[in-house]
Amino acid sequence: MLQLITNASLYVNNIAIRSNGKAFTYTQLLDQSEKIALALLDGRSDLQEERIAFLVDPSFEYTSIQWGIWRAGGIAVPLCTKHPLPSLSYVLEDTSASTLVYSENYETRIASLENPSLQLISIDRLGGVTGTLPDVSKMRRAMILYTSGTTGKPKGVVSTHANIESQISVLVNAWHWTANDHILDVLPMHHVHGIINVMSCALWSGACCEFLPKFNSDKVFKLFSKGQINLFMAVPTIYYKLINQFNRYSKAKQASLKSSLQCFRLMVSGSAALPISVLEQWETITGHLLLERYGMTEMGMAISNPYRGERRPGHIGQALPGVMVRLVDENGDLADPCSLGEIQIKGPNVFKEYWKKPAATEAAFDKDGWFKTEDIAMFENGSYRILGRNSIDIIKSGGYKISALEIEEVLRTHSEIEDCGVVGIPDEEWGEIIGASIICKNLPLDLEDLRQWLITKLPQYMMPRKYLFQEDLPRNVMGKVTKKAIVELFQS
Repeated sequence: MLQLITNASLYVNNIAIRSNGKAFTYTQLLDQSEKIALALLDGRSDLQEERIAFLVDPSFEYTSIQWGIWRAGGIAVPLCTKHPLPSLSYVLEDTSASTLVYSENYETRIASLENPSLQLISIDRLGGVTGTLPDVSKMRRAMILYTSGTTGKPKGVVSTHANIESQISVLVNAWHWTANDHILDVLPMHHVHGIINVMSCALWSGACCEFLPKFNSDKVFKLFSKGQINLFMAVPTIYYKLINQFNRYSKAKQASLKSSLQCFRLMVSGSAALPISVLEQWETITGHLLLERYGMTEMGMAISNPYRGERRPGHIGQALPGVMVRLVDENGDLADPCSLGEIQIKGPNVFKEYWKKPAATEAAFDKDGWFKTEDIAMFENGSYRILGRNSIDIIKSGGYKISALEIEEVLRTHSEIEDCGVVGIPDEEWGEIIGASIICKNLPLDLEDLRQWLITKLPQYMMPRKYLFQEDLPRNVMGKVTKKAIVELFQS
């Protein structure tokens, strides 16, 4: 039996899920997922890795469906609830999914799907079948999550049950999960962050996972103020929004919230670079220094700051137990100490393959089986520091390799800059020159004053040479478009 299911039987009376104003025990989760598994089998003995897609909001129903697919021997394909129909169709066709399980609120969305081989089943119709569940090997394929990477169509990342169990168990131990924990999940449930780091770690441990399907800053704080939740994990954008919401409250409400937030056991940030300014503001509000970690769809988490011990702002920490990490230079050789290099990963957490893409799978690994992340980092004083994505965030100018993320961090410390994006712009002489797009708190911002200020903060080779200010930019450009699109704005 799968370890996640075995563990659940140890906590039958504990609350496993809170969603839609209701509480569900581990007994209810086991019973409901068994009913769903038997309904999917419909008299067969084993789904034998049949792909079962599902379009359901984060909830008890979501979890039951995922567990039901696994217990029936199928491969779970969670769909993004915000994706338009063409994106959903691509995943369904690429995986050759046999079945799409959906909730009532998505019935209209999928009504025009043109896929005659796809069976559509409402979650209300899953039940009423008896039988025996198969014995599912941990080496079987368990889940396909889609990641776009930087080029081409999205690729399906295939993880086995063994991969998933490794990813969960490592985090449970590293972050000291217990059955007394209660976490709020506000993350999309078609990504590793929400599925593995939050929901699955909680359920592995006998803890409670509470869902808030649609993020709302005020609702999050109302839930925090109840004093039940003691863990929280989110992306930097969410922390940024929570900080802005907190600053809108009265002094009395802020004081009350601070008291609740300081009682948390752990707060984690990931999935994107965390601006130090956001980290510092959140620490001022909560008393917690966010734990930063590093991972990908292809491997779950690989590197983490310690639960106990020094957490260095701007750093992602050390390799998690059982995960091997190395930095490699452009020639494929081990990078010199304190030099930048590509992060490469090896371990039982690393995915099996890209679905139906053997060439892409082969290209993702070196000859010795190390997964090539394409992320560039340095190892400084016992901790890894991410410099950016090799194809996006590393600017090659005049023979230097420059981290766009480092320049962004400096710019954000300017008193008149609200947000920024730094990119490399193609240039015949330098290869690339550095461009900065800036959203100002107050306009105008004097360019010469900014340059003089930067001279005191950055070496000459890291100085931006072109600027776009707020009046030149669509107001929603930051965080809403790709860096490639920002380059095009510069060049237009």
